[in-house]
Amino acid sequence: MSMFQGLIDRALRTVRGSADDIGWLQSASGMPSVEDGTERFVEILEDIRHGIHRLPNSVVYLLVPGLFSNHGPLYFVDTKTKFSKMGLACHIAKIHSEASVEKNAREIKDYVEEIYWGSGKRVLILGHSKGGVDAAAALSLYWSDLREKVAGLALTQSPYGGSPIASDILREGQLGDYVNVRKLMEILICKVIKGDMQALEDLTYERRKKFLMQHHLPAELPVVSFHTEASISPAVLATLSRVAHAELPAPLSTAQPAKLPVVIPLGAAMAACAQLLQIRYREKSDGLVTCRDAEVPGSTVVRPKRKLDHAWMVYSSLNDDTSEADASQVCEALLTLLVEVGQKKRHQLTNKDE
Repeated sequence: MSMFQGLIDRALRTVRGSADDIGWLQSASGMPSVEDGTERFVEILEDIRHGIHRLPNSVVYLLVPGLFSNHGPLYFVDTKTKFSKMGLACHIAKIHSEASVEKNAREIKDYVEEIYWGSGKRVLILGHSKGGVDAAAALSLYWSDLREKVAGLALTQSPYGGSPIASDILREGQLGDYVNVRKLMEILICKVIKGDMQALEDLTYERRKKFLMQHHLPAELPVVSFHTEASISPAVLATLSRVAHAELPAPLSTAQPAKLPVVIPLGAAMAACAQLLQIRYREKSDGLVTCRDAEVPGSTVVRPKRKLDHAWMVYSSLNDDTSEADASQVCEALLTLLVEVGQKKRHQLTNKDE
């Protein structure tokens, strides 16, 4: 009887998957509420597209990349380049993105301290995907060291509450047990990429719940969180994203080597994953992160109507719509909003102290 009951329980776990975990942060006790900053974000973005830029040069901007970023050389490069052209000090954190959250948190702490002591300026952090989770962990674990050095944190498409993709692959009794996905991911991350399997495990609901119950973001820290919904239209299947450039030998007639974009169909992959999450859980997502799991308690949340997948923020596509804002402009708008949130929070804290 116990064996039969065990089979039933296993089958139920497989059928339910992550249905009971998605969006758990919204119902968790003791979590602060979020504030909707979408309208203000849209206004700032429109100003940026008309040449009005408000980001201060009194801080340094640190971009923290996400999982597998070490294998996409163009990750955040456009954003860093455009920030530099505006005279803003901007760095991309060189971390091993396939390492555990706590290991990357220590590296980000060291990065921030190096920037602060080298420039004398505070740091505004924008983290994408797992990079946002890593950055949030750094501020949760080392706030006493970073309090005077960090001015705010923006998380873009980050699985702050966890990821159904990671959980369904790794949790016992889930899909990974039946199609050997777990073993394939272990080979990919550990053998091919030379990473740590814990990097993916840290994004499961089980690990995120355990971490967030023990480590909260500081209440005084200005935080913006941004999430999107991927398009699942047939046109997306033809979308190709630039992830690198290949240099060809220079022709005899020129001194410069030719560069060809290295492209892969990231948009199609994100659309397929988004459709899977929509069918299985009836949840909106960017293809990897559900909208509800990306909303950080206590943050100002941006919920744009425009359909954007998880890869769009860091890799440009070959058919980007020039009538819409590009990824660097979205990053600029998010950081500008973060500056405003910080000013408002400081004003509130000052009034409270008085």
